[in-house]
Amino acid sequence: MSTHPVLYQLNTRVYLTERSRELGRPATLDDLPDTLIGALVDSGVGILWLLSVWSISLASQKVSRSNPEWLREFAHTLPDLTDQDIAGSGFAIRDYSVADGLGGPQALAALRRRLAKRGIQLMLDFVPNHMGLDHPWLESHSDYFVQGNAQQLQDEPQNFFAHGAAGRIFAHGRDPYFPGWPDTVQLDYSNAALQARLQQELLQIAAQCDGLRCDMAMLVLPEIFQRTWGKPTADFWTPAIRAVKKVHPDFIFMAEVYWDMESQLHAAGFDYCYDKRLYDRLRDGDHAGVRGHLHADITYQSRLARFLENHDEPRAADTFTHDRHVSAAALTFLSPGLRLFHQGQAEGRRVRISPHLVRGPDEAPDARTSELYSKLLGLLKDPIFHDGEWGLLEISRAWDDNWTSDCLGAWYWRDAAGRVALCIVNLAGHEAQGKIHLPQWLQQLSARSWRNDWSDEVFSMPAEPWHQGAWTLFAQPSQVFVLRCGPSA
Repeated sequence: MSTHPVLYQLNTRVYLTERSRELGRPATLDDLPDTLIGALVDSGVGILWLLSVWSISLASQKVSRSNPEWLREFAHTLPDLTDQDIAGSGFAIRDYSVADGLGGPQALAALRRRLAKRGIQLMLDFVPNHMGLDHPWLESHSDYFVQGNAQQLQDEPQNFFAHGAAGRIFAHGRDPYFPGWPDTVQLDYSNAALQARLQQELLQIAAQCDGLRCDMAMLVLPEIFQRTWGKPTADFWTPAIRAVKKVHPDFIFMAEVYWDMESQLHAAGFDYCYDKRLYDRLRDGDHAGVRGHLHADITYQSRLARFLENHDEPRAADTFTHDRHVSAAALTFLSPGLRLFHQGQAEGRRVRISPHLVRGPDEAPDARTSELYSKLLGLLKDPIFHDGEWGLLEISRAWDDNWTSDCLGAWYWRDAAGRVALCIVNLAGHEAQGKIHLPQWLQQLSARSWRNDWSDEVFSMPAEPWHQGAWTLFAQPSQVFVLRCGPSA
């Protein structure tokens, strides 16, 4: 796998619903066509993340089909909503085996073999914090879950529920800032037996795939679990990841993580962590914050998963104007780290689909967005953006009272063959000027022939005038440069 890979997230159940309409029968993982796999290969995808393939809780499904707040959201997504569209959350898991309706474990294994032949690794989900409401452990190992009492049930009905004939009271899964997810039951990480059992679950899952995206991974860190539940607990991730990698050394762990806890999860063994901070700064137009973010050490940045949307976030085409989408995408996906693309993103889909749903609305592709991602993915097929040397370039004001340089980002990639890609992005919807400070080796290339691969134009790199190694750039609103020189430029 490359140092800075491309990952594609497929909403499995939604995709198979669409495929079922094409085939005129229920589709399974066996029905993912070779044309889809070929398109992923052609786009440079190295990892396919299949969302929501596990067997889900039928009790949790009933909650999904009756929760008034969720039903309003679902109806907004699908005005012709039916119960069959609501299969229940893919994160309310009953069992870590592939759902029969998706073809079962055999179909997953066959798909994994097909992907491997084309050089694509398979990533699935692991939900460490909670299980579905009818998980078998509720009967066989009730001590694996956080339990409550009648007073807590009365005072916090949003966080606790009674289960079974005996009326045992359990906690819903939650984070410390929001009410519980009512279709889940919270695992108790203060129980060493539970941690050992989950480590065995991880080993069984790891035999079925090449990597896991771990949902809300920070919730089971000792400090967060203590804050949420008032219980001390041992570290789970470090020994669990170590155990998996002892058997599967190349296994990939990717953490969904918030609250600036990426470094802690990297230290625990995660290969990649969500880069929510960069996404938030781009969404909010915090251009100086974006620049500061890219000053982080390259080793750290290389272990971030960078995205503009996923199944939890609003659609990028609905969040950014088209011009802002262009500049944000260029900065996000031409920077170091894992590049995470979501199904429908490249087509410009605007409606987010809840992970409780197995059908999405019909949306026509947007030609401008498709062109944007065709250009980006075409560039990312060049190994220089995966295994090249990356460096951030300093930018200063073009003149003292011109603050627009804060809106510019500039960096380079170079490879052992002497090829260079110099990337410059104006994140603002207005013109921006700044002095790009080039290292000596890059200054020496200024007289060579350059081209702007973003606009497919010849580019004249100014050799004069230089001032202390800086080149004054005038950028149009949301303008992107990918300047190339070298043996094949």
